[in-house]
Amino acid sequence: MKNKPIGIFDSGVGGLTVLKEIHKLLPKENLIYLGDTARVPYGIRSPETVIKYSLQCAEFLYKKGIKLLVVACNTSSSISLDVLRKNFNIPVLGVIEPGAKTALRVTKNKKIGVIGTEATIQSKAYPLKIKNINPDATVISKSCPLFVPIVEEGITEGNIADLIIERYLREIKESGIDTLILGCTHYPLLKKAIKKYLNNINLVDSAEAVAQDVEELLKEKKLLNNQKSNAIKLFYVTDSPDRFKKIGEIFLNFEIDNIAKISLEQEGIIK
Repeated sequence: MKNKPIGIFDSGVGGLTVLKEIHKLLPKENLIYLGDTARVPYGIRSPETVIKYSLQCAEFLYKKGIKLLVVACNTSSSISLDVLRKNFNIPVLGVIEPGAKTALRVTKNKKIGVIGTEATIQSKAYPLKIKNINPDATVISKSCPLFVPIVEEGITEGNIADLIIERYLREIKESGIDTLILGCTHYPLLKKAIKKYLNNINLVDSAEAVAQDVEELLKEKKLLNNQKSNAIKLFYVTDSPDRFKKIGEIFLNFEIDNIAKISLEQEGIIK
């Protein structure tokens, strides 16, 4: 079991920020990533569709013999996590709870902002989780739909990024929060520009928090990989591997090898 890989899925490339942090913290772990690039984005889909897509992605990875599933997509984590845990007999981690716990740990005034896709914000997953842990906390949420496309175009700094950040975050800046959760895996690439606009507000990167939870869970289950050979990183996409590779290498800062396009129909997952 220890040598089995960790499976990670997202609707596209954004979840690579989670893979990057897991690899940084646990370099001996074998990793398999699935980007459902044929059906990206999940953030504008209905809850029923998000659950269906998430179950299919999870099944593909489960068939690869993974020991742990990480749902790197905030939208899927906010909608599908309970269903996934009921359907697969391995540990399943999302990005919502780790981000919420970290925000509550660093906030001083208990006023927390959350930014994400429309589906993540509409699900109220972050406010519900934060309030469940600390009922005294105040949560202000804002969807930022243009953040994903500008990141995927490589626009993470400069005038265009600054104007879009100001448009979305002006109210959040004036709300009195001292902590902001980046509730989408694309958003860490805008961290520098967001930090510049929000000055002294704490930014919570859920990817870092997820990696720490992965380490804790593997230690608890005695599943940490102690192999001495180099860890394997495999990448699968449902469409356009060349585009994934190009954008993904911006996310990871290293070359993506071992990438393959797969068909969920041919895999027998979509019937």
